[in-house]
Amino acid sequence: MNKKLMAAVVALITTITSINMVQANQSAPATVAILDTAIDTSLPVFKGKIVQEVCILEWNSCPNGSNFMEGPGAAVMPQALISKNGFDHGTKMAHTSVLTNPNIKIVFVRIIGATSTGTRQVTNEPTFVNALNWVLANKDKYNIQAVAMSQGHHNVGSGPNYCPSTPQTESLIKSLQNVNVPVFLPAGNNRDLTRISWPSCIDASISVSATAYGDGAAIYTNFDAKKTDYFAMGSVQVMLPGGKLVNEAGTSVSVQVAAALYMHLKEKNPTYSYSQMLSLLDSKSVQTVGKRAVAKGKLLSAEVILRG
Repeated sequence: MNKKLMAAVVALITTITSINMVQANQSAPATVAILDTAIDTSLPVFKGKIVQEVCILEWNSCPNGSNFMEGPGAAVMPQALISKNGFDHGTKMAHTSVLTNPNIKIVFVRIIGATSTGTRQVTNEPTFVNALNWVLANKDKYNIQAVAMSQGHHNVGSGPNYCPSTPQTESLIKSLQNVNVPVFLPAGNNRDLTRISWPSCIDASISVSATAYGDGAAIYTNFDAKKTDYFAMGSVQVMLPGGKLVNEAGTSVSVQVAAALYMHLKEKNPTYSYSQMLSLLDSKSVQTVGKRAVAKGKLLSAEVILRG
């Protein structure tokens, strides 16, 4: 599995990393970069929320027929296809972000490809690497203050060092951390109380487990007492492409909730460093409750953070 993950990065990375860093755009609103499947930008709930769209794939299946596209329409799919094979996930995640923080501004990066008939194409580590490189190169241009990706896998090892070795991803997450951009990632939904999924098991990331109603750990959530950074609500009613409301639950949701709450605090404290923001998050967190076999964790509660 790791050999596949460490396959040679596509040529796009060279192009992305060669882009000169631009001066910070102080007039631009703070944004969160959401990395996911695709988004239905026609929904009224997203009006004025999507600052930029990007498509970064390992396949030539972006709307322009290549593996990279930037600009309006880059992250969309035909309505006949976006509701199939899990491609509605990105719309639901973006809506979760907006519901949590109505002032949120989003840079949406599509990282999952599809064939012309809507079949999901395989996505490996190089796509995530390329997407993080794009964020790093464009963080000032779009004032990106956080990354939230509700994707991952639980094909991890055993023992204390179970997290797969993925140096390129780890290096990029650390590079973003060094420029005060945290990367929020899901712990996973495998009911594993000793291991969390990749890439959230990477120590430099902000790993998020899920709570259910009542502020206790959700029955499905993964959790690692040494690696889980925060809990956040994992249940929400969100829109599908086309506008239908559905109930959604999982650590995918909790990642977007946590990142959106972080953005709320960052907007109020724009000069805070990465470490200052984590200290602020800690000070605003409350303990999880419940009798499930999970050590008490730090819960990012919308009721507490939005009220403060």
